[in-house]
Amino acid sequence: MTVLAIDAGTTGVTCLLVAEDGRVVARGQREFPQHFPAPGLVEHDPDEIWAATLTAASDALAAAAADRGEPAAVSCVGLTNQRETVVLWERDTLRPATRAIVWQDRRSAGECDRLREHEPRVRELTGLPLDPYFSATKLAWLSANVPDVWAGVRAGRVAVGTVDSYLLARLTGGRLHATDPSNASRTLLLDLVSACWSPELAELFGVPPSALPEIVPSSGSIGRTDPAHFLGLDVPISGVAGDQQAALFGQAGFTPGAMKCTYGTGSFLLVNTGDRIAPAGAGLLSTVAWQLEGRPVQYALEGSVFVTGAAVQWLRDGLRLIERSADSERLAASVPGSEGVVFVPALTGIGTPHWDPHARGAILGITRGTTDAHVARAVLDGIAYQIRDVVEAVTGTASIPVDRLAVDGGAAANDLLCQIQADLLGRPVVRPRTTETTAMGAAFLAGLGAGVWRDLAEVAEAGEGRQVFTPRPLPGDGYRRWLDAVDAVRKFGS
Repeated sequence: MTVLAIDAGTTGVTCLLVAEDGRVVARGQREFPQHFPAPGLVEHDPDEIWAATLTAASDALAAAAADRGEPAAVSCVGLTNQRETVVLWERDTLRPATRAIVWQDRRSAGECDRLREHEPRVRELTGLPLDPYFSATKLAWLSANVPDVWAGVRAGRVAVGTVDSYLLARLTGGRLHATDPSNASRTLLLDLVSACWSPELAELFGVPPSALPEIVPSSGSIGRTDPAHFLGLDVPISGVAGDQQAALFGQAGFTPGAMKCTYGTGSFLLVNTGDRIAPAGAGLLSTVAWQLEGRPVQYALEGSVFVTGAAVQWLRDGLRLIERSADSERLAASVPGSEGVVFVPALTGIGTPHWDPHARGAILGITRGTTDAHVARAVLDGIAYQIRDVVEAVTGTASIPVDRLAVDGGAAANDLLCQIQADLLGRPVVRPRTTETTAMGAAFLAGLGAGVWRDLAEVAEAGEGRQVFTPRPLPGDGYRRWLDAVDAVRKFGS
């Protein structure tokens, strides 16, 4: 028996078939278009997301059948998704009522300004700042600017949700309108303490509570696929979580203090805080991690780093020092260190714990002896220093002990970066055998909910096979030099 995991990301859908021992036996992947109708606006066509989901899942099933000589036996389905993106669709036909507004979209900045006086109360209830990033601000914009569609919302003809809610509706032929607490906690509409929709926040943002999805556990009895709508499969849907929370679960981050970092274009760090909502200071965000059926909600703190993998892309496309992103490891490893060169990757501002959108990137400490290798090494150092900043915020401001960092994402394949990260943290860095931990998290949540794995211990065992990078002692106080460099770029950008 295998678990079908659907990972509906921002640019495409990946589907994995995962065996009981945690092996990936087949995969399928399909990109979908990005739509940019105007500067600052980012949209998706929900029909294109669904088509990519069907194709990726079909490809994974076909690959498994070709390998085994018979169709794969699917025991259950798990789902993970890009967060904060809002989708509106007709309840009867499942057709999109309008394009989805993506989490990157900034059109609701005016709505945030209009509601700014309410931000302290919003933070108190949700653990989040008032920002266009989050779903409710986008819904407020829709209510003010697309009255015909919003009339359908108020009349009950149009459903409101995030990408998980939309895909759950499509998977079940419209029988299910649901979300899980991890996705709901990113909307600005969830009361973190009760883990229920807040009538106060729904009124503030002008969202009819009746339009919102039912909140169901992240792992457990959620629904069942409709074979007429989803590739002939009639199996339980037993796992749902936002992508970053799913990655933490996929890394077996089940206990308080467990921390993971996903290295993508930027990076997201989540640390498990158990059943306690930790204060969201130093640029950290409080959020729901997940809820297993019949158990209390588990929480997390999240830190955001804007530029990590994008810094390596800049080395390739901007400076043209390398031909492929993977070449950064070879070039940086050709020197023992950066020889005092410091790179601050504030190419689009700087995130946790500084949250300064005006900061600008810089290379400092250049001499006549500086080479392309020193710059490449400084870029990897700069990525790792940013992650240390977030860990310092977690261990200092939030007073949460962290004994290791689990890593995943594309840049985590870079052995040198992982070793630098361990050295700068003074803590082991652990990389799983499968770096697609977001999809693995969806598989583990679903398999746990459907009984493929009996408990968290069996899930952890299925995810074993990790490489550990042990920290080495470092000479001098490079971190002090890094903090001075960050201060410099913040002053320059102000």
